[in-house]
Amino acid sequence: MPDEEGHPAVDELDLRTVMGALADPLRYGVVAALLREADGTARTCASFDLPVSKSTLTHHFRVLREAGLIRQVDRGNSRAATLRRADLDTRFPGLLGLLRAEGRSVDHP
Repeated sequence: MPDEEGHPAVDELDLRTVMGALADPLRYGVVAALLREADGTARTCASFDLPVSKSTLTHHFRVLREAGLIRQVDRGNSRAATLRRADLDTRFPGLLGLLRAEGRSVDHP
């Protein structure tokens, strides 16, 4: 059962849900950006500078959170997101490595 913030437990992570969340280019970009950061780096949602309204931004981060890709914590009047690396590596070994490799091929054709 997800916690009070909507973060699923590791054993509740579902590959179809994760892949569905990553299917959207903006959400994929958020995860790719977090992969380029040091482990444990927390970024505010606004720091990603996505070209969408605040309500759409909230939707995208909710999808990522509920899929188990990110953990969000309140920071006053904003929320910060971190990539759930250890949880994802435990549940889906190799997935983040594939995303990292794909990101490199996209960034450097």
